[in-house]
Amino acid sequence: MTLVQLRHLVALAQSGSFSKAAQAQFLTQPALSRSIRALEDELGVPLFDRVGRRVEPTPVGREMLARAHQLLADADDLRRSGERLRDGSAGVLRIGLGSGPGAMLMTPLLMHAAQQRPQLHVEVVRAGTDLLVHALRSRALDALVVDARSLRPTPDVHAEFVHEMRGAFMVRRGHPLLKRRTGVSFDELLRFPIASTPLSDEVARILVERYGPQAHPSECVTLRCEEIPSLVAVAKRSDAVLLAIRAAAPELVELELRPALDATARFGLVTLVRRTEAPGLAFVRTLMARLLRDGPEGDRAAL
Repeated sequence: MTLVQLRHLVALAQSGSFSKAAQAQFLTQPALSRSIRALEDELGVPLFDRVGRRVEPTPVGREMLARAHQLLADADDLRRSGERLRDGSAGVLRIGLGSGPGAMLMTPLLMHAAQQRPQLHVEVVRAGTDLLVHALRSRALDALVVDARSLRPTPDVHAEFVHEMRGAFMVRRGHPLLKRRTGVSFDELLRFPIASTPLSDEVARILVERYGPQAHPSECVTLRCEEIPSLVAVAKRSDAVLLAIRAAAPELVELELRPALDATARFGLVTLVRRTEAPGLAFVRTLMARLLRDGPEGDRAAL
């Protein structure tokens, strides 16, 4: 017994005619007759009475029709569910976001899901890279978006590099350091609290190379947490200096350091190798390409 045979059964009952049912199903009449006969042979009972030129369901046929309608409706629902899962409009997406990507992506991602994919269940986890990778390996998460420089290369993890975003030291408008006309030295920066998310070894190397051992994050960062929005709020209301991706805090003013920082964060989409992709990752890639970028559009997205 197949779904095709059940569709032929329903079509014949609705039309009452082999010729009309065959036409509706784009079949020849002999082909439709063979399909119904095979179904009757399998069940061992007749499903239709031939009454002149019309056919009418037998008592068993009527019972079969009721079940066939439900089975076909369930099959259509299953097909539509599969289509929604395939295009990411349904299912479950569990994604981990590092501090920088979280500041840029979390609100737009949730907003997009609420407005465009209401049947997609989205779960967002914010944490450091090591914890997120552990959750990915334990199958608690489907994908991550993190600063790829903080990711340890391993054969079971695949990272797609999407965009590099410029980092900067930033302060509130009216900050004492903005009175300097010729740029700010790192020694002058150290007179104030420095706020930052946990930084990768590569960023730490760049800071030490530019400004000396005193610039190592373990030495100079006095306010550290995973949530950039909280650090931005502190910098807006105090004399703290924020070190973060520039686009995450467009309302702050970038300091001109001597020498220039000239460092970037490299954000990537991270998945497990040889694992079937979760529904919804295609639209995450689209959001990453649109939002994880320097410039006015990326700045607006962080607000």
